[in-house]
Amino acid sequence: MKKVYINEYGPRVSAAVYGFWRWTEEDLLDSRKFEEVVLFTRELGIDTYDLSPGKGTGELETQFGKLIESKVINPSELILSKKVGLREYSGSHGSGIYYDLSSQYLTKSVEQSLIRLKCEKIDILILENFDFLSNFEETASALLKLQRSGKIAYIGVSNFNVFQQRLLSSSLSQPIITNQLELNLLQTEALHDGRFDFIREQHSRALAFSPLADGRILLGEDAQAVKLRLALIEIGKKYEANVEQVAVAWLHKLGALPIIGSKEKRRIQNAATAHSFELTREEWYYLYNATK
Repeated sequence: MKKVYINEYGPRVSAAVYGFWRWTEEDLLDSRKFEEVVLFTRELGIDTYDLSPGKGTGELETQFGKLIESKVINPSELILSKKVGLREYSGSHGSGIYYDLSSQYLTKSVEQSLIRLKCEKIDILILENFDFLSNFEETASALLKLQRSGKIAYIGVSNFNVFQQRLLSSSLSQPIITNQLELNLLQTEALHDGRFDFIREQHSRALAFSPLADGRILLGEDAQAVKLRLALIEIGKKYEANVEQVAVAWLHKLGALPIIGSKEKRRIQNAATAHSFELTREEWYYLYNATK
């Protein structure tokens, strides 16, 4: 798999990223399946991983750390990213989620992750969603301390708008190298609200989660999804490619890096091999217009 720079300052990453947000805690307890999928992604040339669970504890990092400790994988050959900031609460007032980008929580989260991962650093620490209550000068100070100590290498954000990203950047002496956001043929809001343009202005690449719109591109029965799927099939004939491959190739043409989330080998391979061909400008816009 080809490698690309996510930002002019680095790092160099695989053209597709693998993420674990669809893995349940029950899935993660199946260590044999977990190792099998990780090794399969390595065979495909993927070396960049988003170690952010969809929900729950640090079991994902614990399982990944076991593979590192047993030398099944070598962290020096990988780019490891982790999202931080999302927390859960429960009590008499109910349950829900909230965001915490305080310096104390960031530092504690990174240090606990490194213990579970059995490694010395997280390559990309991604702040997950904007925390309206954080003092971003303190947040930036904590991030820079983590960088100077070698515990993290790069800083990214997820679901920040342009103004939020600028606010954090104003207190940082290091660049924010990426913004992880939802982007696919059925969700193109980031192309119109300035987020994607701002990423490009920073000479960076977006990390695109839900590249297949949570399966809607493949299986959706609504008129928009069906119309798009027919267009993807039509374009795919030229490249001998399936719907998944063409949908992900559309993201590659933009310069975005898809985050693959499936646990099925066939689907992982489909998404991971989408970089093997490049859509023409006309084909890209044909697919874009197919959803309108």
